[in-house]
Amino acid sequence: MLRYLPLLLVPLSLGMQALGAGPVWVFLTGAAAVAVLADWVRRGTEGLAAHAGPAIGGLLNVSFGSVAELILALFVLTSGQAAVVQAQLTGSILATTLLGLGLAMLVGGLGRDRQCFNRANAGLLSTLLTLLMIALLLPAVFDLTERTTVSPSAARITDEEVSLGLAAVLLALYAANLVYTLVTHRDVFSREEEAGEGGAQWSVARSLAVMVAGTAIIAWEAELVSGALEATAQTLGLSTVFLGVILLAVVGTAADLFAAVVFARQDRMSLAFSICIGSAIQVALVLAPLLVIISWFLGTPMTLVFTSPLGLFAIAGAAFVVRAVAADGESTWFEGLVLVGVYIMLAIGFFFVGPA
Repeated sequence: MLRYLPLLLVPLSLGMQALGAGPVWVFLTGAAAVAVLADWVRRGTEGLAAHAGPAIGGLLNVSFGSVAELILALFVLTSGQAAVVQAQLTGSILATTLLGLGLAMLVGGLGRDRQCFNRANAGLLSTLLTLLMIALLLPAVFDLTERTTVSPSAARITDEEVSLGLAAVLLALYAANLVYTLVTHRDVFSREEEAGEGGAQWSVARSLAVMVAGTAIIAWEAELVSGALEATAQTLGLSTVFLGVILLAVVGTAADLFAAVVFARQDRMSLAFSICIGSAIQVALVLAPLLVIISWFLGTPMTLVFTSPLGLFAIAGAAFVVRAVAADGESTWFEGLVLVGVYIMLAIGFFFVGPA
């Protein structure tokens, strides 16, 4: 019964708006409700995936794994705050690779000398993470070189066109990755521990109901959060970029962070690693390209030109750290503490970023 208590945040957030509470309360309760609902959608997805088999189940996890982040980003984007969406994407990558993986290693490693994980799967994920870094650095480098060496009007291609081309390539690469891991090399990258205790116990009807209802209410809550974002930043004296990088990102990835820590404590570090790094890869190779494409249809084009040097440095640093950690196929609690410490240092840096 206790697991249903967090759902009270949904009527609480709606009540805050109806009663005309301050934007900070609407924003915080709405964001917390999105995090709770995202976890329920994840459970419904896992329940349906358990009945559908590994191949279809993998596709379901891809389709609904980042639904909360996507919906939240779309509402922020339609309000004309593309910089905040880019900050949210950056924060999601940092939250899963540094905070999530760090907490998983820290909690899972307590009382143990070391934990081991699947080196083949970790190697593939860390390679894709490096690709992620290159894909996000390329548009920024292109923008810098084209705008400093020639006038904007003389450039042969715009930032928007570059972003659309990269978005298509990234989606194609992720589709090929799904074929590689779920079809042609399923035995190598199968996650046998994925048969969790909770998901398989749900019926197909219940799983679908939770997924549909959760997604619909997330959209409702995301509208509240996006509407109160700017007023909350002004009230608290924070930049909207900081709220995007830290708060919105953690809200969108909360379900993955919690699941990774739980599995790591159960000494299922391979699954925890896959959840954290897989989530970051999904953000860069699926979520970001989709937002670029959808934004054009919404009339508020977003590019993949991340202009924040701090954000690009943070993403590159996270990719290098994860690759180093994955190299030996082992982890300790101290490595987890280091990752969390790096995340905190980056959060301090973003805290002092000026208003977007």
